[in-house]
Amino acid sequence: MVKAIIFDFWGTLVENGVWSPIKQVQQILGIDLPFSEYVGRMEQAMMTRKFDSLKEAFQTVCEEFNVSCTEEKMEQLIGMWNKSWMLAKPYEEVQEELKDLKKGYKLILVSNTDNFSINQVLDKFQLRELFDHVFLSYEVGLLKTDKKFLKKLLKETGLAAEDCVLVGDSILSDMEAAKGAEIKGVLIDRKQRQQFPLKIRNLKELQDILRQ
Repeated sequence: MVKAIIFDFWGTLVENGVWSPIKQVQQILGIDLPFSEYVGRMEQAMMTRKFDSLKEAFQTVCEEFNVSCTEEKMEQLIGMWNKSWMLAKPYEEVQEELKDLKKGYKLILVSNTDNFSINQVLDKFQLRELFDHVFLSYEVGLLKTDKKFLKKLLKETGLAAEDCVLVGDSILSDMEAAKGAEIKGVLIDRKQRQQFPLKIRNLKELQDILRQ
């Protein structure tokens, strides 16, 4: 019986204000790597500790990939990243569905994220109060794909893997993470572009999955 729902944040509950900020960083810095290799290293560099400024965070990313960053590129990166969270907003059904789900389940938020953007969006749309627990990569010091991340979550919440369902928009960082922790994964695919056994188009379809 499902007792708790673990939700990813970006792309699952909230739409970025600009097209794929992480991919834009790769393009701006000219990092010539397959995205699957780049994204893990980029998030590890930028999203597993707290930085005092976005400039410091992006300097760490540049060091990770051994690329130089001009002042012009740095301004472009910072402007794009800030625009993304400033224009970010929950998908239209999210707040209503979370309030409804909260009546019957513990709700847990997880995210690979920096320390500048997510808190602004959580507070702006009063989303934080809808979650019983929040686990953010920069606070935990681990990415979701690290098996220790979800093990830590289960230990701190007192839940077992079979008590949980993880809902996310990425097969790579969400569904694989769930599989590694033996948690049932539900892919939210709003644009119908991916294939996965348990898949929904939006949160309105989640209740049917939970009843099965």
